[in-house]
Amino acid sequence: MKRIFALMLGAALVLSGCSSSSSESGSEAESKYSSDTLKLYNWGEYMGENLISDFEDEFGVKVIVEYFDSNEMMYTKLQAGDAYDVLVPSDYMIERLMAEDMLMELDHSKIPNLSNLAENLTNLDYDPGNQYSVPYFWGSVGIVYNKNNVPLELLEEQGWNILKNTDYKGDVYIYDSERDSFMMAFKALGYSMNTEDEAEIQAAYEWLQELNDTMEPTYVTDEVIDNMMSGTKSLAVVYSGDAAVILDENPDMGFFMPMEGTNLWSDAMVIPANAENPELAHEFINYVLTYDASYGNSEYVGYASSNQEVLDAMTGEGGYYADNEAYLPRDGYEKDEIFKDNEVLKQKLAELWIKVKAAQ
Repeated sequence: MKRIFALMLGAALVLSGCSSSSSESGSEAESKYSSDTLKLYNWGEYMGENLISDFEDEFGVKVIVEYFDSNEMMYTKLQAGDAYDVLVPSDYMIERLMAEDMLMELDHSKIPNLSNLAENLTNLDYDPGNQYSVPYFWGSVGIVYNKNNVPLELLEEQGWNILKNTDYKGDVYIYDSERDSFMMAFKALGYSMNTEDEAEIQAAYEWLQELNDTMEPTYVTDEVIDNMMSGTKSLAVVYSGDAAVILDENPDMGFFMPMEGTNLWSDAMVIPANAENPELAHEFINYVLTYDASYGNSEYVGYASSNQEVLDAMTGEGGYYADNEAYLPRDGYEKDEIFKDNEVLKQKLAELWIKVKAAQ
């Protein structure tokens, strides 16, 4: 899930005008797509600097971009009847939208660049065959650590439990997110992060409560990026793309994925069932999968591209993230999991997370 954790932009609206140098005029675009305007709903700070303007110029259209800061915020807007042409939700939310018939099945003949997808992203569990979704970014959750203060051997020995090592009391950042926090508790205890077992949920709650009571952690969202760039604390739970940016700026920082497993997530482009411009939506999805667009996105944001050629370029010799251990997520590790859509479990974890933090 996310990605640079969305800046709290709420429903900030950005309207981009079409350049006079467009290869197609507005009228030509309307003739081809039935509309010259695309409405995109995406996370904040989740696109390359030129993605939108380049798309507008090439296809002679306008793009209205609206930002959300959580999957649940996006879902609420859809339920209220708001119409968008392309969304970029996370895996578990796509699972829910599919189950509730809120997505349009994709026409693969209009997305020939699907052939550019990384092989491990072409048949994900929540959407076999990419019938409804096309991966945009993917990543994991791990621990950014100050290599001067935290030995790698200790991380390998203790895994997620290093976050409860009192040698680092007051020196830890934890994401203010119940799902990510319970994930690391479940994994530290050897459980699935999608468990519904009451005893396992209680044990994870107690693990987090003990961490809160003994470690004096600081709960954060976006500020973890700048703070860890500055080396403010020794340990931080961080999304892989954010970690890649941190490591790029501060060579004293390393990234570690515990062997107990973690969350392997993906965010993907989908077309809502009530989309007003599905033809243009397909064109945009196909465009994002091009090498140039995907490269610009990944270089700017720091998350792993869904385009195989871009992945190879970024991580190959001389690549922008070639020596960055956080950029490319761990793949094929049996203890890593994807969040499943379970509203009952999510609500239960949210209630327990409030109790954990209330003890501060």
